[in-house]
Amino acid sequence: MSRQVQGYLYLALAMLTVGSTVIASKLIASGLPPFSATALRFAIAFPVFLVLMRATGARLPKLSRRDGLILIIQAGAGSVGYTTLLISGLSLTSAADAGVIIGTLPVVSAAISILLLGERPQRGLLLAVALATAGVLSIALTPEAAGGSLSGNALIFLAVICEGLFILLNKRLKTEIAPLAQSTLMTGIGFIVAGIPAVFEAPLAHAISASAVAAVVYYALVPTVGGFLLWYAGAERVSGTEAALFTALAPVSAVMLAFIILGEPVGLNQIAGIACVLAAVLGLALAGRRAAMKATGGG
Repeated sequence: MSRQVQGYLYLALAMLTVGSTVIASKLIASGLPPFSATALRFAIAFPVFLVLMRATGARLPKLSRRDGLILIIQAGAGSVGYTTLLISGLSLTSAADAGVIIGTLPVVSAAISILLLGERPQRGLLLAVALATAGVLSIALTPEAAGGSLSGNALIFLAVICEGLFILLNKRLKTEIAPLAQSTLMTGIGFIVAGIPAVFEAPLAHAISASAVAAVVYYALVPTVGGFLLWYAGAERVSGTEAALFTALAPVSAVMLAFIILGEPVGLNQIAGIACVLAAVLGLALAGRRAAMKATGGG
């Protein structure tokens, strides 16, 4: 097996774990409050990342006060905000609908860069935004078709925006932080940020289910830690453009797993939504590749 094919396999498995977070969050939503579940997720993942750092000899960087503040906001938005909103949304809507919506992340991230950083939108990006919007509308306009809800879908989309802000804030860091060190910091800070409101959720945690706790453990070890290792093992073997294309597998795997594991029906609206989102991600990747080629004089 060539190095490139190995990279493709690792990336595909990484995106499969990302898609499975939707299923895990659906199970968590039925038996744990969102902040408590999020704090538990990070409490499990954080020591594992510390062990990985020790095993690899990685070091935490010295951060300025500004970068430290950005990391705290990142953890609040991308780590805690995304997870709690995803869990809260899935208590109201179907995993299949959520799978379609999380697939819009690359497009939403690009749109946030335009709105907040003033980046000039290219024609390909505008088309990708239109396609992603059509994909979300295909399920938002008929939310009850497969157990979805408008309010639940709105919470999932807010989760995607939180993750988009995480990516945007990452561009504002002045200190270069290695991926393993940043994941360790995000889980550590995320545990503290989620732990504070989790204390106030204690009265709501009387109906904790074993399946919800098992789903949190899975979320912490497989998508959080395992997904990280798989993604960076794959990304170092292929180009950035190739790696970006694999993000399109996340919503597909989420919808498929919702059907296989949860037995949720997958209707034409979800299929149409997935098609639009996949086309949007593909168009975004191709637009980025074309821009990169022009920048390097490649035509």
